[in-house]
Amino acid sequence: MDPQVMVALALSLVGGLSTSIGAFFVILNPAPNLKMLGLLQGFAAGLMLSISFLDLAHNAMNSIGFLKGNLWFYAGVILFGLVANFIPEPTLVPKKDAAKPDDGAGKDMMKKHRRQVLYSGIVTAIGISLHNFPEGMAVFLGSIKGLRVGLNLALAIALHNIPEGVAVALPVYFATESKWQAFKLATLSGFAEPLGVILVAYLFPSKLSPEILEGLLGSVGGVMAFLTLHEMLPLAFDYAGQKQAVKAVFLGMAAMSASLYFLEISLPKEMSL
Repeated sequence: MDPQVMVALALSLVGGLSTSIGAFFVILNPAPNLKMLGLLQGFAAGLMLSISFLDLAHNAMNSIGFLKGNLWFYAGVILFGLVANFIPEPTLVPKKDAAKPDDGAGKDMMKKHRRQVLYSGIVTAIGISLHNFPEGMAVFLGSIKGLRVGLNLALAIALHNIPEGVAVALPVYFATESKWQAFKLATLSGFAEPLGVILVAYLFPSKLSPEILEGLLGSVGGVMAFLTLHEMLPLAFDYAGQKQAVKAVFLGMAAMSASLYFLEISLPKEMSL
């Protein structure tokens, strides 16, 4: 393997595996109750919406034009809207009904809650993994410019990925009550970054045009937006209440916006995620 690719892979692992740090913050604490879970799901939804609209869709529109960027974005929305129709999912039950653990019906309802939350965690992991691909590509391109640029970028991405690890591990931990499962899924979502390095090193130069790449990333933004609005926000509203959940959403958006800003200023001007 080319030494330059090896260096980029090592740097991308620094950034990608920082999702494990976010998972540690989750598993070192007791499993949250439903209200706390709702607040944290709202926070995670804010993270996902910021990635979708302010990062992926925004970059696609700037790179390939407003119309094409929107077409790719809504292609992702429509595609996963159709896919969601074929995915069986438990029906949400009101909090007042879930708070009856003494009888069999209450236990069944809690199981439904946990299955719904687990589904939310899995789709969050998928969305964040797709988002991490271009970060791996950016690390590779930065390492080509020099080790200092690649290292600075990898460290910036590492800080940026910590809340993403929280967003993945939290619902999995609540649903499965397994620290290992939560840690494992959050860690695996970070491995998309070294895969991004391999993709750009061996496929991007000869087979994938920049316009198609930006369009695909715009579609990923549409997918993430759909999954957030379809899966995560209903959970947040149901468990934490609308007012509190909305506050958590905007707090999550602010946190990810700040993270994206510091990531952007660490990039050379001619590069972007």
